[in-house]
Amino acid sequence: QVQLVESGGGLVQPGGSLRLSCAASGIIFTMYNMGWYRQAPGKQRELVAIITRGGNTNYADFVNGRFTISKDNAKNTVYLQMSSLNFEDTAVYYCHAAFATGTYWGKGTLVTVSS
Repeated sequence: QVQLVESGGGLVQPGGSLRLSCAASGIIFTMYNMGWYRQAPGKQRELVAIITRGGNTNYADFVNGRFTISKDNAKNTVYLQMSSLNFEDTAVYYCHAAFATGTYWGKGTLVTVSS
């Protein structure tokens, strides 16, 4: 059974930082491209960042150097380090795993940026 379990969300003030984690099980982690998506209230889910199985990364334009995606193959975990958070970053953040044979989603972790 494939599981992607996100953690690390919470309430943070504008300008603050958070690190999200996504622990994967039931997949051959090194074969998958991993990503973070987010969905803000009333908006569609959007890509935040991806990291390929080879370690290449790509970011949405709105990230603008504030976030870093990384992974630890030994721990089957992908991370999203977020800094300089602003109100517009408030959303549920979802972990995503993609391979030719299928894609999987986590249940999400809520990030709330509020003063």
